[in-house]
Amino acid sequence: MLLANHRSALKRARQNEVRRLRNKGYKSKTKKAIKAVRAAIAENSPEQAQERLINAVSILQKTASKGVIHKNQASKKISRLTRQINQLEAS
Repeated sequence: MLLANHRSALKRARQNEVRRLRNKGYKSKTKKAIKAVRAAIAENSPEQAQERLINAVSILQKTASKGVIHKNQASKKISRLTRQINQLEAS
């Protein structure tokens, strides 16, 4: 349902919809990667958690570079996951 009337506003609405769907894919991929790392941490498997973290970091950085999430949010998530894995390895 488009509420826009002008040609430029209609185009902007179409572009926004395409971007929304693209961003939705990136966000779900990011959430799945983070969930995989947390699951490995919960299983007390530091090696597996480290492997999954490398994948998650890549996905988070790519998502931030695309502008889907803010770069500071990506950094915060990476930092927290890394800290949890380090605590797991230390114990």
